[in-house]
Amino acid sequence: MQGLTLARIIATSLALAFATPAASQDVRIGRTVGSLIEFARGRNPDYAAIQAEAEAAAERIAPAGALPDPRFRVELRDITKFGEQYPSLTPSRVGSTKYLLSQELPWFGKRDLKREVAELEAASARSKSSGTWAEIAARIKTNYAQLYYLHHNELLTREVLDLMRRLEKLAQMRYSSGLSPLQDVIRSQVEQTRLRSELLALETEQHHLHSRLNALLGRPAAAPLEEPEGLRPLPAPPLLDYAALAERVRERNPLLAADTSRLQAAEKSRELTYRNRYPDITVGAGPIQYQSAIREWEVMVELNIPLQQSSRRSQEREAEALLAAARARRDAGANQALADLAENLAGIDAARRSEALATDDLLPAAELTFKAALAGYETGKLDFATLLDAQRQIRQARQERIKAQAEGQARLAEIERLVGEDL
Repeated sequence: MQGLTLARIIATSLALAFATPAASQDVRIGRTVGSLIEFARGRNPDYAAIQAEAEAAAERIAPAGALPDPRFRVELRDITKFGEQYPSLTPSRVGSTKYLLSQELPWFGKRDLKREVAELEAASARSKSSGTWAEIAARIKTNYAQLYYLHHNELLTREVLDLMRRLEKLAQMRYSSGLSPLQDVIRSQVEQTRLRSELLALETEQHHLHSRLNALLGRPAAAPLEEPEGLRPLPAPPLLDYAALAERVRERNPLLAADTSRLQAAEKSRELTYRNRYPDITVGAGPIQYQSAIREWEVMVELNIPLQQSSRRSQEREAEALLAAARARRDAGANQALADLAENLAGIDAARRSEALATDDLLPAAELTFKAALAGYETGKLDFATLLDAQRQIRQARQERIKAQAEGQARLAEIERLVGEDL
């Protein structure tokens, strides 16, 4: 009995072990944008790659500031003993054997500068990693907003399609009673065909968005996603002040931080290039062996002579040019980031006003127009074309409201990418 229980436990454990990967691939997420971002943080391959590169850059710091490996040298002198024997490589049988242990010592400050350059490059890699994640998160937020728009546009289209079926029945009843022409029935059927074509296009676009989102999440393209539940509320207008956000962009934008670290690394590299005007020193010491006894000791000092001045001046000019390029790249990045911030702030304000206009003005007026047109058609005062136009106005107003909401979310995602954090 005990053996049977143990076998069941083992079988259950194996089943769970093999079932876990399949179950993880079938995880249904996507109701909220937060769930997508949390899922992608540990699975996006681009982010994993840039993190590994940042870790590799951090590991370069210690070697950059370390001394070069020491060298050990052996010299066998007079291996024939003035021609008295055949050549020999045995230390006790040659004229003398010289042993030398040497160590290269860079000029004062060079090691510190190399270590500082490596530290700044590692800081730049970490900032670049943060910038890559901010970019991925912004793309997820934007795609989620587009998916929300397409999903609700599909629901709206299906609702209008159902309304058109009812209007078709009304047109058929009026036609059978001789109150309206056959063209009304045909127009309703043509409108339904057009709506079905739009549904097909919306389904195709949603499929493409699912594939793009799954790629960002590190999942198979056909992995299922939940229907989007809702959008995040937009920040209050006082939180979207340009001056305050511009200061946050300068301080926290990860790509600007990476450019700043690269600029500082270029400054240190230039200083290191100028230090190459001074020689590096090599010191060494070792004994000299005669037959089987150590009878002498030597101490040596060696230095390189920096005579190739034209080569060094070219290297110095190169360092100056790279520094100027890094400074210009940082300034250009800052200017572009602030310009993008101003553009997206204007865009989010326009989206907010468009949504309010569609909700408060366009949609109520369109609904009243449709009700009046429907009543007029039922009494024979208006034709079917006017009724269709009124129905389209309602749909357009609702579409504009959803589109404005999605546009506001896309603008918010771009602002948060520039700031480097959620607002």
